Amino acid sequence: MKVLVIGSDGQLGLEFQKISNSYDSLSWVFSTIKTLDLLKLDTISSFLNDINPSVIINCAAYTSVDKAETESELADIINYKAVDIISNWTSDNNKKLVHISTDYVFDGLSKLPLSENSNTNPINEYGRSKLKGEIACLKNDPNSIVIRTSWLYSSFGKNFVKTMIDLMKKNKSVKVVNDQIGSPTYAHDLARLIIEIIINYKNESGLFHYSNDGEISWFDFAGSIKELYNLDCKIIGVSSKEFKTLAKRPKYSLLNKSKIKTTFNLEIPNYKKSLKNCFFVSCNLIIIFGHHIVVDSKY
Repeated sequence: MKVLVIGSDGQLGLEFQKISNSYDSLSWVFSTIKTLDLLKLDTISSFLNDINPSVIINCAAYTSVDKAETESELADIINYKAVDIISNWTSDNNKKLVHISTDYVFDGLSKLPLSENSNTNPINEYGRSKLKGEIACLKNDPNSIVIRTSWLYSSFGKNFVKTMIDLMKKNKSVKVVNDQIGSPTYAHDLARLIIEIIINYKNESGLFHYSNDGEISWFDFAGSIKELYNLDCKIIGVSSKEFKTLAKRPKYSLLNKSKIKTTFNLEIPNYKKSLKNCFFVSCNLIIIFGHHIVVDSKY
């Protein structure tokens, strides 16, 4: 089975590259902006025709939440229009599509964990573009799977965990928002789940929520990072009002994972366990050359 990973140089895409050799039954193709530029909408279908994958995992997205406020057209092309074309192609060619979305489709006003049936109401341009993309995906290709996730991090790329480690090493104190509630997602866990789905649950479809278990604030998450990495830095909690950003963030976006646990007989690890697993990976220097991984355990 040939699997195409679109956006393979991002956090989630790099996790697929890292673990791809563990799955002998799958043939992998990893695309980046160099091989498939989603801004060039007229090239997408021909690229897919040439590759002709059995499964497409779309990890690509415009994810700069603040910049999306002033670059809404770019966000719309990548997060909606490109997805519209990809999902039409998978439907027309009877292929499987797994598309990644976000907790930012919600407004943050809920007091309870958000299910797949909860009302969506994005409060920033990034969330609006992602919502349009997932709606198009499920409408065009009812056989597709859309997975909403939250607070994604890994040992690759830029993310909250790596930013916090860097700031805590350089400063005596850091300020972190303490009134936005959700749960982190270790990209490695999500990648493993998606592979399990495309191998063993080919006939499943629809909308699902996934993150690691736990209900925390960014302030709490920073505290867990500090403890695990044994960093000597004071963490100061601040409100969202004090921490000004161009785009609004939902104050509460904890995802209810009951559906995905039941459907795929899944046990989701607690966020602390996954953070610890990421820590052990980060203790090694991991360099990716194409599809090959070199681990130098001296670091």
